[in-house]
Amino acid sequence: MISYFASLLFLAVALLIMYAIRILREYERAVVFFLGRFQAVKGPGLIIIIPIIQTMERVDLRTVVMDVPTQDVISKDNVSVKVNAVVYYRVIDPQSAIINVENYHEAVSQLAQTTLRSVLGKHELDEMLSERDKLNVDIQKILDEQTDAWGVKVTNVEIKHIDLDESMIRAIAQQAEAERSRRAKVIHAEGEAQAAMKLTEAADQLSKNPNAITLRYMQTLIDIAGEQNSTIVFPLPMDLIKPLLDAGSNKAASKE
Repeated sequence: MISYFASLLFLAVALLIMYAIRILREYERAVVFFLGRFQAVKGPGLIIIIPIIQTMERVDLRTVVMDVPTQDVISKDNVSVKVNAVVYYRVIDPQSAIINVENYHEAVSQLAQTTLRSVLGKHELDEMLSERDKLNVDIQKILDEQTDAWGVKVTNVEIKHIDLDESMIRAIAQQAEAERSRRAKVIHAEGEAQAAMKLTEAADQLSKNPNAITLRYMQTLIDIAGEQNSTIVFPLPMDLIKPLLDAGSNKAASKE
């Protein structure tokens, strides 16, 4: 009978020792409570928890990648879009993460959803599409400030997708096409202006030497002849034929 009770006692002691010994991995910490009151943060490695009077909560210190569900957002210019994002965060203060908030993962998730809607709702659609990096930084700063009291550090926020309606996609395509057409017209007008300036400079240079005009006409004739045209219509300026006309007139006058 004594041996039976001794066996039971030995078994109970062994179970208590097994329950008291806890092993925490390198990325884990234990928030220990003594009779319900916070005592210490322990780990990693081997720790001892006194049964009944001490309890512990494990906290993972690794970075958590949380997918924010798709949110319906109305932009500042009254465009309805669907946006989802991903949030990277980690626990830096296990005590605050356990004591100050009931479920820090759920709290961060709900805060990320509401912050995503509120921040994007203050911007127009063009800003959402073209300034995504700036929006990521704004959302990250707001989340980091709000979660500081929970012992959580939000390291990064990335907006993944911004989904638009088919009608809005067509409207954006038309706007982009009109913008490209406007730029093409401006570039063409600037080219015409530059060409006009260069032609004016060339005319000024040619006007300084009449022989240069003659050489230019001769070069143009050579270029046209090289194209093997059957008919060449080439206007002659009066400056070229005026000396011939004057010579003919003087000759006729001398004969008279």
